[in-house]
Amino acid sequence: MAQQYDFELEFKVRDYECDLQGIVNNSVYQNYLEHTRHEFLDAIGLNFKELFDKGVVAVVARADLSYKTPLQSNDKFVVKLRAEHHGIKYMFYQDIYRLSDNKVCLKGVITTTSLINGKLGVSEEIAQALKDVALKRN
Repeated sequence: MAQQYDFELEFKVRDYECDLQGIVNNSVYQNYLEHTRHEFLDAIGLNFKELFDKGVVAVVARADLSYKTPLQSNDKFVVKLRAEHHGIKYMFYQDIYRLSDNKVCLKGVITTTSLINGKLGVSEEIAQALKDVALKRN
Protein backbone atom coordinates (compact mmCIF):
# COMPACT_ATOMS: atom_id res chain seq x y z
CA MET A 1 0.00 0.00 0.00
CA ALA A 2 1.32 3.44 -0.94
CA GLN A 3 2.19 5.86 1.83
CA GLN A 4 -0.48 8.51 2.47
CA TYR A 5 0.63 12.06 3.19
CA ASP A 6 -1.17 15.11 4.53
CA PHE A 7 1.05 17.80 3.05
CA GLU A 8 3.98 18.36 0.70
CA LEU A 9 6.34 21.21 -0.05
CA GLU A 10 8.84 21.58 -2.90
CA PHE A 11 12.38 22.94 -2.56
CA LYS A 12 15.54 23.41 -4.62
CA VAL A 13 18.99 22.75 -3.15
CA ARG A 14 21.10 25.90 -2.84
CA ASP A 15 24.87 25.79 -3.35
CA TYR A 16 25.70 26.88 0.19
CA GLU A 17 23.78 23.90 1.63
CA CYS A 18 26.35 21.49 0.20
CA ASP A 19 29.51 20.29 1.89
CA LEU A 20 32.99 19.66 0.52
CA GLN A 21 31.76 16.41 -1.07
CA GLY A 22 29.19 18.33 -3.14
CA ILE A 23 26.18 16.88 -1.35
CA VAL A 24 23.70 18.47 1.03
CA ASN A 25 25.14 18.52 4.55
CA ASN A 26 23.28 16.15 6.86
CA SER A 27 22.18 18.93 9.23
CA VAL A 28 20.48 20.88 6.43
CA TYR A 29 17.86 18.17 6.01
CA GLN A 30 16.48 19.05 9.44
CA ASN A 31 15.94 22.63 8.21
CA TYR A 32 13.92 21.29 5.26
CA LEU A 33 11.83 19.15 7.60
CA GLU A 34 11.24 21.95 10.09
CA HIS A 35 10.21 24.46 7.43
CA THR A 36 7.78 21.90 6.01
CA ARG A 37 6.24 21.29 9.46
CA HIS A 38 5.74 25.03 9.98
CA GLU A 39 4.16 25.44 6.53
CA PHE A 40 1.91 22.45 7.26
CA LEU A 41 0.78 24.03 10.54
CA ASP A 42 -0.01 27.26 8.68
CA ALA A 43 -1.96 25.30 6.07
CA ILE A 44 -4.18 23.76 8.77
CA GLY A 45 -4.73 27.06 10.56
CA LEU A 46 -2.04 26.81 13.25
CA ASN A 47 0.60 29.51 13.13
CA PHE A 48 3.77 28.54 15.02
CA LYS A 49 4.38 32.12 16.24
CA GLU A 50 0.76 32.63 17.29
CA LEU A 51 0.86 29.38 19.28
CA PHE A 52 3.99 30.64 21.04
CA ASP A 53 2.28 33.95 21.81
CA LYS A 54 -0.55 31.96 23.48
CA GLY A 55 1.96 30.13 25.70
CA VAL A 56 2.08 26.95 23.60
CA VAL A 57 5.66 26.01 22.76
CA ALA A 58 5.98 23.12 20.32
CA VAL A 59 9.35 21.40 20.73
CA VAL A 60 11.15 18.55 19.02
CA ALA A 61 11.73 15.70 21.46
CA ARG A 62 13.33 13.26 19.02
CA ALA A 63 14.52 13.14 15.42
CA ASP A 64 15.02 9.77 13.75
CA LEU A 65 16.50 10.32 10.29
CA SER A 66 17.51 7.69 7.77
CA TYR A 67 19.56 9.10 4.88
CA LYS A 68 19.02 7.16 1.64
CA THR A 69 20.19 9.09 -1.44
CA PRO A 70 22.14 12.37 -1.23
CA LEU A 71 20.84 15.57 -2.73
CA GLN A 72 23.21 17.80 -4.72
CA SER A 73 23.23 21.45 -5.73
CA ASN A 74 20.24 22.47 -7.87
CA ASP A 75 18.34 19.24 -7.21
CA LYS A 76 14.63 19.85 -6.90
CA PHE A 77 12.88 17.80 -4.27
CA VAL A 78 9.70 17.48 -2.27
CA VAL A 79 9.20 16.94 1.45
CA LYS A 80 6.08 14.90 2.16
CA LEU A 81 4.53 14.83 5.61
CA ARG A 82 1.97 12.82 7.55
CA ALA A 83 1.04 13.94 11.06
CA GLU A 84 -0.44 11.96 13.93
CA HIS A 85 -1.33 12.72 17.54
CA HIS A 86 -0.48 10.09 20.19
CA GLY A 87 -0.97 11.10 23.83
CA ILE A 88 1.38 14.00 24.57
CA LYS A 89 3.27 13.42 21.31
CA TYR A 90 2.74 14.80 17.85
CA MET A 91 4.42 12.51 15.32
CA PHE A 92 5.55 13.82 11.95
CA TYR A 93 6.47 11.17 9.38
CA GLN A 94 8.48 13.06 6.79
CA ASP A 95 10.04 11.73 3.61
CA ILE A 96 12.13 13.56 1.02
CA TYR A 97 11.99 12.58 -2.65
CA ARG A 98 14.20 13.90 -5.44
CA LEU A 99 11.83 15.08 -8.18
CA SER A 100 13.96 14.13 -11.19
CA ASP A 101 13.71 10.39 -10.49
CA ASN A 102 11.41 10.14 -7.43
CA LYS A 103 14.23 8.52 -5.42
CA VAL A 104 13.84 8.52 -1.65
CA CYS A 105 16.53 10.76 -0.17
CA LEU A 106 15.49 10.68 3.47
CA LYS A 107 12.94 8.97 5.68
CA GLY A 108 12.34 10.66 8.99
CA VAL A 109 10.18 10.54 12.06
CA ILE A 110 10.10 13.71 14.12
CA THR A 111 8.52 13.40 17.55
CA THR A 112 7.33 16.66 19.05
CA THR A 113 5.44 17.66 22.14
CA SER A 114 4.24 20.91 23.62
CA LEU A 115 4.87 22.96 26.70
CA ILE A 116 1.84 24.93 27.77
CA ASN A 117 2.79 27.88 29.93
CA GLY A 118 6.03 26.06 30.73
CA LYS A 119 4.52 22.66 31.58
CA LEU A 120 4.44 19.52 29.46
CA GLY A 121 0.94 19.01 28.14
CA VAL A 122 -1.41 18.54 25.23
CA SER A 123 -2.47 21.56 23.22
CA GLU A 124 -6.13 20.96 22.49
CA GLU A 125 -5.82 23.32 19.53
CA ILE A 126 -3.05 21.24 17.96
CA ALA A 127 -4.70 17.94 18.88
CA GLN A 128 -8.01 18.95 17.28
CA ALA A 129 -6.34 20.24 14.12
CA LEU A 130 -4.41 16.97 13.71
CA LYS A 131 -7.58 14.96 14.38
CA ASP A 132 -9.31 16.91 11.59
CA VAL A 133 -6.38 16.17 9.25
CA ALA A 134 -6.56 12.46 10.08
CA LEU A 135 -10.30 12.42 9.36
CA LYS A 136 -9.67 13.95 5.91
CA ARG A 137 -6.94 11.38 5.21
CA ASN A 138 -9.12 8.41 6.14
